[in-house]
Amino acid sequence: MDRLCGSWMIVQLVSGHRYSTDDVLTAWCAAMARPRARRILDLGSGTGSVGLMTLHRISPDAPGSTLTMIEAQLQSHQLCCQTLKLNQLEHRVRALHGDLRDPHILPPGDHRGYDLVTASPPYIPPGHGSLSPHPQRAAARIELRGSIYDYCVRAAWALSRDGRFCFVHSASDPRPETAIAKAGMSLISRQDVLFRRGRPPAISLFTCAWQGPRHDPPPLVIREADGSRSRDYERIRR
Repeated sequence: MDRLCGSWMIVQLVSGHRYSTDDVLTAWCAAMARPRARRILDLGSGTGSVGLMTLHRISPDAPGSTLTMIEAQLQSHQLCCQTLKLNQLEHRVRALHGDLRDPHILPPGDHRGYDLVTASPPYIPPGHGSLSPHPQRAAARIELRGSIYDYCVRAAWALSRDGRFCFVHSASDPRPETAIAKAGMSLISRQDVLFRRGRPPAISLFTCAWQGPRHDPPPLVIREADGSRSRDYERIRR
């Protein structure tokens, strides 16, 4: 058990996949994009970190908000269910075990029913990176169950007319913007993330909507050149 945020804890494997800066930033981006979201959907939720951090952050402004999570990897899904029980969140969070590409994973009534959709997908295509022998870690890193194209298709199906879809992806990969447009959505914000000042961006935070003007904020710096955390990242963590 590790601390996630506030008084909420998360159950993780000691040597398996663990939540990362990518997840923290995705949850922060989503909470800023739709701070009063009533219904949240987290795609490829893993152990639940992104969805739960988002829910925790917006809860003061939207105390009745609910979260639905979809995860295909059985071990991660089971860990997530333990986390929900540990934090007594079963009444607010629905954890679904299944492939987000399955058109029947969500009931028909959920079509265009979510005002906030989040995702921290794997973004290394098969054959382009080392495959971990640990199945849980492998699925979190390599695109074993679809790519950003599949995430965008499912997000577009679920996203309400005034909703937002927020996700993280590799900064050097051109596929996200193509996938967003192909799914019929508009990219309204992209923020590059520098893990150390002076280095090229490693990841980017994407915010999508059905329509709207695009505004890209300046890059977010995680650590200064001397290795210390930046003021912006400290603020986000708080």
